[in-house]
Amino acid sequence: MGDEFSRIARYLAPLAGPEGLGLTDDAALFTPPAGAQLVFTADQMLEGIHFIPGDPPALIARKLLRRNLSDLAAMGASPLGYLLTTALPPGIDESWLAAFAEGLAQDQTEFGIKLFGGDSSSSRTDISLSATLIGHVAPGEALRRNGAKTGDDIWVTGTIGDAALGLRARQGTLPDPSGYLINRSLLPSPRIGLKLAGIVHAAIDISDGLIQDLGHISRASNLTAHIQADLVPASQDAAMLGAKYLEARLTEGDDYELILVAPPGNADRLAAVCGSLPVTRIGTMSEGEGPVVTRDRSGRLVNLKHFGWQHF
Repeated sequence: MGDEFSRIARYLAPLAGPEGLGLTDDAALFTPPAGAQLVFTADQMLEGIHFIPGDPPALIARKLLRRNLSDLAAMGASPLGYLLTTALPPGIDESWLAAFAEGLAQDQTEFGIKLFGGDSSSSRTDISLSATLIGHVAPGEALRRNGAKTGDDIWVTGTIGDAALGLRARQGTLPDPSGYLINRSLLPSPRIGLKLAGIVHAAIDISDGLIQDLGHISRASNLTAHIQADLVPASQDAAMLGAKYLEARLTEGDDYELILVAPPGNADRLAAVCGSLPVTRIGTMSEGEGPVVTRDRSGRLVNLKHFGWQHF
């Protein structure tokens, strides 16, 4: 493979917007939209932790962007562009980087973003990647975790737990004859573009597990979340695997769906904003010292062995 600069010129410079100055200067020059608040988020993906060695590089690239896009969606922000850093070990050949760049290009087109700049380096053994996404939101319209109110309803978009089960399928521990669960693990769908300001009080995306991420809203809002486990929506493929995977679906994360906390009576407004994207009510917020209480349809507590992904 060529040196750092030839590699940037060949694979990354074509992805750059005008802000990136052809990736030939020390930094980008960016003029934000007039009157907008900028929203920044950064996320990383490490080989062996966030993706499996041998995963398709185009899908690794797209998931890297989509994890960050999901954070912007949770804030109600629209994406503008991103910074990228890569640390690649010896042995990564031209075909890997070409496919990685193709994946970036595909999602740049899909989500209307451009590369602004970044950094490239080498690593001793594993691949290390990070992206910093830049978005914007109208002043005062950013969604926060701390806005939930007593009596608010708790909603989730899409279906929950597919990615966790898809990872197990990729590891060979459960069947996935249709490949649907595996695809959900490899390529999440960030819920960008939902006009949620004025409809929801609080929001977060599900990266570390439904229970853990809902707990972040509860703690930030000084409330307790009460959910009914059987109301948490499952895809047809996940439901076919049975109730023994309920805890995995609730706690293992990587869904990149949204948890939305909204005042009662907003079901029609939420449904209208979400359009063809399903949105499901799973519980309510109340006074208490929670953070999350999970019950079954009979009202019995569901005892969970763990509550979500922990990095440390």
